[in-house]
Amino acid sequence: MASTDIEKENLEAHVELCAERYKNLHDRLDSLDTRMSKIEGLIADIKQSVTAAPNESNKAIIAIGTTVLGAMIGAVITLIVHIK
Repeated sequence: MASTDIEKENLEAHVELCAERYKNLHDRLDSLDTRMSKIEGLIADIKQSVTAAPNESNKAIIAIGTTVLGAMIGAVITLIVHIK
């Protein structure tokens, strides 16, 4: 994020804009936390399904779960990189 000209000249404006930026960052992290909690619940459900009825189709469920988990980890890393 580039500084605005008013921030360079006015400390109060800089403080207010930083507060807004941190609020937006906090809101985005809260949203991410909510989504990750939902995913955690889904993974727990998948695990319960896998342990409840072991058979050949479980290999497909495990593969899908692993793929989804890998994609979510990649998304989190991408968000973290883009936030900085």
